[in-house]
Amino acid sequence: MRSFNYSKIKDQKWDSETLGLIAAIYKEAGKQELYLKQRPEALEKLVEIAKVQSTEASNAIEGIVTTNTRIKQLVAEKTTPRNRNEQEIAGYRDVLGVIHESFDAIPITQNYILQLHKMLYSHMNNPIAGRTKTVQNYISATYPDGHSEILFTPLAPFETPEALDRICEEYNRVIGNMEVEPLIAIPVFIHDFLCIHPFNDGNGRMSRLLTTLLLYRNGFYVGKYISLEAKIAKNKDLYYNALSLSQEGWHEGTDDPLPFIKYLLGTILAAYKDFEDRFALVETKCSALQTVRMATQNKIGRFTKQDIRELCPTLSLSSVEGALRQLVALGEIRREGQGKGTRYVRVL
Repeated sequence: MRSFNYSKIKDQKWDSETLGLIAAIYKEAGKQELYLKQRPEALEKLVEIAKVQSTEASNAIEGIVTTNTRIKQLVAEKTTPRNRNEQEIAGYRDVLGVIHESFDAIPITQNYILQLHKMLYSHMNNPIAGRTKTVQNYISATYPDGHSEILFTPLAPFETPEALDRICEEYNRVIGNMEVEPLIAIPVFIHDFLCIHPFNDGNGRMSRLLTTLLLYRNGFYVGKYISLEAKIAKNKDLYYNALSLSQEGWHEGTDDPLPFIKYLLGTILAAYKDFEDRFALVETKCSALQTVRMATQNKIGRFTKQDIRELCPTLSLSSVEGALRQLVALGEIRREGQGKGTRYVRVL
């Protein structure tokens, strides 16, 4: 079995792009702390929006979907799931909720990861929930012409429990001894987790939940207010490409996790930048029209009513719709399409 260790990472010289991303994330995290002290109550709506988006996006990446209305009912109102997809979505909601509320009381150990996996499937009868895989799994891609090919073969089932233990032990050691920068150690852990692919099902969703957990435990709370999962889902080709580049040579210990490290750092930084934009709109006490006008000025290209609503969490849906109608009438934005296909474009 390959050696899981951070020794080559610990001694590695990082390029200016990686160091720049890390420095920028620390700067944004510091600013976020100040914002939270100024207006904690105004940001609660951002938390609720992020929970819905994270649950929806992370499941959608795996093809698990339901309607917008049902997502909101399942996450915000905790209604009872009606079918298999909704059972999986409700499980994700529950795990995300526990991470939000108790991240500091969830150690990074195999036992806790298995418990979170069991919770992920708690709304359905899944005999392998909370247990490592029993059959060999493969990471494959399906192409537009219909053919699929295996991109990566994860560890065999018999190797998995020990490997999961070891990545947890090594991560805890380097974080506890401050041997490796947390923003490097986190992507390396997630990359190894995905290469092990420890479960028969739910590996992708568990990796995204663990990313949030590790970030929170290291003081990076952006995922509470801006959905990292939604950012990954929006550009999932970049996610899969970075993972594929980093997995090459993993079994032999010759892999280079740098593409995945850069990808994840870039995603975290983009989320922090979004937080700053949204906080600016929450912080400023303006009329609904002025708030929506400021939100549209942050958009490039076509955008939807939902895009604007996310930027204006303190406004009701009817206020956003009314303000958009006013901006169309004033000639500041142009409306295209109808119904669900409606898009807006800035004119000025």
